[in-house]
Amino acid sequence: MLRAHTLSASLAFALSPLIFTAGMPSSAADADTDALRAAVNSHIDRQGGEILKDFRELLSMPNVSTVPEDMQKNAAWISAYIGERGFTSKIVSAGGAPYILAERISPKAQKTVLIYAHYDGQPVEPANWATPPFEPTLKNGTDTLDWAEAGTKAIDPEWRVYARSAGDDKAPVIGLMHAIDAMESAGLDASVNVKLILDGEEEFGSPTVEKILKENADYLSADLLLFCDGPMHQSGLRQLVFGVRGDMGVNLTVYGPSRPLHSGHYGNWAPHPTDALMRLLATMKDMDGNIQVAGYLDEVTPISEAEQVAIAAIPSVDAQLQDELALGRVEGAGKRIELAIMQPAINIVGFQAGGVDDQARNIIMSKARASLDLRLVPVQTIAHVRETLEAHFATQGFYVTHEEPTQEILRAHPGVIKVDWTSGYPAYRSSLDSEAAQRLTRILTEYDGTAPLLTPTLGGSLPVHLFDQELDMPIVLLPIANHDNNQHGRNENMRLGNLLSAIGVYAAVLQNFGRD
Repeated sequence: MLRAHTLSASLAFALSPLIFTAGMPSSAADADTDALRAAVNSHIDRQGGEILKDFRELLSMPNVSTVPEDMQKNAAWISAYIGERGFTSKIVSAGGAPYILAERISPKAQKTVLIYAHYDGQPVEPANWATPPFEPTLKNGTDTLDWAEAGTKAIDPEWRVYARSAGDDKAPVIGLMHAIDAMESAGLDASVNVKLILDGEEEFGSPTVEKILKENADYLSADLLLFCDGPMHQSGLRQLVFGVRGDMGVNLTVYGPSRPLHSGHYGNWAPHPTDALMRLLATMKDMDGNIQVAGYLDEVTPISEAEQVAIAAIPSVDAQLQDELALGRVEGAGKRIELAIMQPAINIVGFQAGGVDDQARNIIMSKARASLDLRLVPVQTIAHVRETLEAHFATQGFYVTHEEPTQEILRAHPGVIKVDWTSGYPAYRSSLDSEAAQRLTRILTEYDGTAPLLTPTLGGSLPVHLFDQELDMPIVLLPIANHDNNQHGRNENMRLGNLLSAIGVYAAVLQNFGRD
């Protein structure tokens, strides 16, 4: 659900950190923060080897959610691990991979915080990785470090752990538990009860999470839902995020002759499906990435002035990223990346039509296929996206079908396209100036010494709208991963400085969110 902003409050909130001075902690609370910071630093110094050991062990377990035995092993390990910190938990399923629901009661708690993370990961292609994806590798730059030896030293924040789910999204489990350990060892009380929902199927769209939420809404009741997923801002600064883009997919098949044909004998006569599909895809966007599909943008909510002001306060990283990624040009006609990702996107994520290099053959193929990833923004609906895209295909001369076409259909139409829609979900965006947002901003500003960035949305997607639909509480995203963690790709990694920093941030939330 898209919540309305109060413009004047949002502008003031985004523009002036001074708005928080009236609610900043007293000198006594300053002392509490100093004690917490000291406790966290002491814990990291003393238990650095244990942090590495725990992270390595969790990352060593394969976690593709379509392999049930692997996900059960992960769930059992996590349940035992959090149980050592006083959590009671249950493993639940609604026909998909297991979810872990847990809670930890603190005697002096004034509020309850529900924390979301996911422990499944994207499928892997080990041949593309420099190191095995489920044999975590510790590196200092290009040098591989020995785990046992590294565990006896102070952790260098620039060390990185390479493994599937290192950055997306097992680190919050380790960070949160060591935040609790740090507080316990120093005798510091939490001001909140903590509840957890750990998702075992997020990378496949969390297809059963709605049922899980409906069946466990009372168990999951809280004063705040903190989504711990996603990367930090490319500047390296901490951010609070208030939205995510929606996501859906579609697979397209365009047809040529009923059998492959020699491209010399039949070229220039028999239409090539590769050419037809490429021309169709090229009609969907211009060179700046602007969508050219009629009606596609009709439902899009304009970016508010408050959101534009918040983005303007974020350090620009466009030049840095363009240099880092060796890009000679970028899309968006000059828009900075934070504004660009607040627009819908049509991404061609796969194209299949014959081979290349030594697999190339001189033939006209019978089919050409493409897969599209569609990123949605408020308040686009899945039905409207489907309707406008299929209408676009028709205006480009294609007969649209959702089934494999018969030869009679192929003979009757100059162009035929099969459209196979995959599951999806809409975007979510909430207010930057809610009471929970202001409370979190005060906490992180006091702990870090720097106000967090207030980011209207991440470019990635999470099924946050379902949590908003089923649970009555404010929702804020608190990412911890380094922006260059290669999530979903080969050589996924976590910069250890980000993990250690997360321990302190989680501890600050536990200590202070429940205080008046």
